[in-house]
Amino acid sequence: MTPAASSQDLLPADLTMGTVMLKVGDMKLMTDYYQRALGLDVVAEQDGGLYLGRLNTPLVHLAPAPGLNIPGRGEAGLFHTALLFDDQAALAATVATAAQYEPQLFTGSADHLVSEAFYFSDPEGNGIELYWDRPREAWSWDGKNVVMDSLALPPQKYLQDHLTEGALEGQRGTEAGVGHVHLQVGDVQSAHDFYVGTLGFEKTAGWHGQALFVSAGRYHHHMAMNVWNSRGAGPRRDTLGLGEVLIEVPAGDDVGALADRLKVAGVAAHHTGAELRFEDPWRNRIRVAAR
Repeated sequence: MTPAASSQDLLPADLTMGTVMLKVGDMKLMTDYYQRALGLDVVAEQDGGLYLGRLNTPLVHLAPAPGLNIPGRGEAGLFHTALLFDDQAALAATVATAAQYEPQLFTGSADHLVSEAFYFSDPEGNGIELYWDRPREAWSWDGKNVVMDSLALPPQKYLQDHLTEGALEGQRGTEAGVGHVHLQVGDVQSAHDFYVGTLGFEKTAGWHGQALFVSAGRYHHHMAMNVWNSRGAGPRRDTLGLGEVLIEVPAGDDVGALADRLKVAGVAAHHTGAELRFEDPWRNRIRVAAR
């Protein structure tokens, strides 16, 4: 029986997910999508790339990467970036503009018990989830596992129930955040060893040995990994798609503690003091920085 992780071995409970960087082939097309479909504004520009977000909070960093190919369906990388909205009306407004922009890019919806979620794909095939969390007191736990499901959530009825003219008109003035990031990996056990055993997330759910959900502070999940398309995938090639996942922690000490854990585990990392950069076993790049 393995001993329970001490609090020193865990990521801080008030960790948050930061900007997701995407390597982009067609900047014009992708910028148009994130602005018009998802209601994001350009909040900063850097090296030809754009940071898009809400209320000056960057959510997505589009970085030009001409000459790279779109990854194959079975490769490791991004499954989706999940944007979290404060209320159902704000979620409905963005679901409506995304569906209107290009109906074929809508890929599904589900009531997960802890949340209500709608799924899209951007024009270069990067998955996007738009979701709202039910209040934490409404979540159920079975020991250390949060109870989640995938129940029907009819989009038209959702929009009828929750979409308002005010929410549509005020869309860009409402907050949104990166709630979680879901990756495609080659195998779930290696993902558990890395994200739980080394990084210090806690497992909150599994899915028939095909997916793993992890979090800090008993959130339902800050990150997830699955093998639904990518079982057996090896390290990534340099392709379009996921460039980097940012995890934000409260203090430099939290970054230092993680740097120590990575060193003990033999994981190569670049530590500047304020931030730490490293790769998971599939060469998905992670950056951990103090807020």
